Order: sequence, then structure tokens, then C-alpha cells
Amino acid sequence: MKIEVELGGRSYPIHVIEGGLEGLGAAMRAALPPGPAVVVTNPVVGALYARDCVDSLSAAGFSPVVVQVPDGEAAKTVETWHRLVLDLLATGLRRTTPVVALGGGVTGDIAGFAAASALRGVPLVQVPTTLLSMVDSAVGGKTGVNVPAGKNLVGAFYQPRLVYAALDTLRTLDPAELRSGLGEVVKHGVLRDPALFALCEERAEDARGLDGEVVAEMVVRSCRVKAAVVAADERESGLRAILNLGHTVGHAIENVLGYGVLRHGECVGIGLVAETRWAAARGDCTADTARRVTDTVRRLGLPLAPPPVDREALIAAAGYDKKAARGMLATAVVERIGAVRLERVAFTEVPQMLAQIPAHLEMS
Repeated sequence: MKIEVELGGRSYPIHVIEGGLEGLGAAMRAALPPGPAVVVTNPVVGALYARDCVDSLSAAGFSPVVVQVPDGEAAKTVETWHRLVLDLLATGLRRTTPVVALGGGVTGDIAGFAAASALRGVPLVQVPTTLLSMVDSAVGGKTGVNVPAGKNLVGAFYQPRLVYAALDTLRTLDPAELRSGLGEVVKHGVLRDPALFALCEERAEDARGLDGEVVAEMVVRSCRVKAAVVAADERESGLRAILNLGHTVGHAIENVLGYGVLRHGECVGIGLVAETRWAAARGDCTADTARRVTDTVRRLGLPLAPPPVDREALIAAAGYDKKAARGMLATAVVERIGAVRLERVAFTEVPQMLAQIPAHLEMS
């Protein structure tokens, strides 16, 4: 299955493949001339898939070398990015040398930012190996790193030349990482695809069990949602902010707990529940909509609330979120399953959002 991200002269395909990395080299050769290439991966993914990646690229006429970055959200820092840029330059990088990001969202974000920075920009290929990166972070051109003030506050919009999502790589995911990806999948359903939400609602157990047909449909539908939104608003000047549904609360939780305590998709799931319940409390959607979202997030195995955390710190973290401007937050307000509207709401609404985190796990 091939989905096109329509950006004029910078359009690119998302290949969703029911198999492994065997066809990666051929897909790259269709988009880029053969020659040197740098594969950026982490020790965990590298041990599993670097050889397959290198073999596929070599068979297509590329000459790949492998560079590693640390694994995990805690490594998504300016320091890691800086070291990677120096490592890329040390390979003899040229402006035509593609950087191939092989891994999950952290690896893709760091490698993408490095590709945008080294030599003022070299070709980027995203090869996501987690569900979350396939349906979200590898698509759309957002790259970057975290800083103490917040998540993804240093980075660049930098589109890849292609995305290659080989579904067989999901079979080595641990269950928690798979569930994390489901947080972004169900978010896309709430945003723009009632059929995708129904798939999450009705086939949650199959998804958690990595049923091939269910997961493939989830990936394809999620990529279609994101591709359409990015095509309409590449740099988040308006519509693209709807993709941040669940992220006002979710990013605040990540920032206050410390990156890596909960996975990103887990925090998005908590935020999705809280922000939908907040919309219901305002009368923007029905209580039944909020109930369905809450029940589906629970069925997908995602938490509904974080560990104990300081509420005032959460409020402060949400206020520094990159969606905030002049005391207002660009917020996706749920109207019904498959429909949201973008609204600028006052920062004073944040405590009301946080109050909608289910109270069976109290925050300090």
C-alpha cells in the first residue's frame, strides 16, 4: 500500500509493507540516486534490523554505513543531536548522501533533525519500526529534541523523501511499546476517521495481540489521516494543530514526570480522555462520546491517569507548551467521533482539562 503526502514538489510516498525490509533499497532507488548512505539506528533496533537494512540498500546499489544513537526518550537531547551531527560529518557526508532513520520515534526525530542540520540539509528517509512512529512521528516532517522547558521545543520542519513502514518489524515490539502506538491510532480515529475509531473500539484485543489484518488497517488509516492534514497545513499555521489532540495534557505529564517514565502514546491516551471529557463538560460533545473514548482507551491497555504528580507543575508545563501564545492555547475540541474543531482557548481552561483526568488515581 502506498499513500502520498501531497506537498507539491516535495511530495513523498508512505510505503506500508506487509513484510520486512527486503524492498527498502528498491523503494529508495526509486526516489534517490544510488551512492553513499548513512543508516542511523539505536543499539536495540540495530541488533534486530541493521543487517537487513544494509543488505537491502547494498543490493539496490547504495553503499551504507551505520551510525548509532542511544535508545529511549531520555536520550532525545541537544547533546545527542550534536554528537550525531558530528558523527554524520565524520562519515564524509555529502549533500546528496541520504540519512536513513531506522528505529522508533526518538531515533527518527533525532536523525531527522540531524539530517536537516548537517550541511544545511541532506536527504532523509524514515524507516519506522514502532507502531507510534509508523502512524505519527515518521510522517509529516516534524523533527527535534527535548529540552528542560518542554518536549520537542528545539527542531525543524524537514520532510523525508519517503517513509517505509515494514509491518513485520512490529513483531519484535514489547507489549507496552505496542500499546503506546495505539494511543496515537485511537487519537486519529477521534480526529477524522470514525471507522478507525470503531476498529479500535471493537478490535482492541486483536490489536493488542498484533493481529496482522487489524494492525495493517490501523496503520494505513492513521497515515491517511495524518497525510491529509499535513498536506493541508505543513507547518502548523492552523489546521495541523488538530493533531495535537491529547497533547496539551499529555506533553505536560511527560515534562513533569520526566521523559521516559510513561511512554509518549500512554501520555497521549491520558490526554485524549481528559480533553474529550473536558469537551463534554463544556457541552461541545456528548457524555456518551467521552464515555466511548474513555472505554476504548482502557480496552487498548492504556492508562487513564498518571502516577502521582504535582498539579501546579502540570499547569505550568501546559502553559509553556509550543501550542501556547499570548495566554491562549490552540486546542482541538472534540465535537463527535471523527470531528473536531480548532479553537483558541484561554490558558485558564487548563486546570479544567486536568480536572478531567479520572480521579481514581489522585494527583498530589
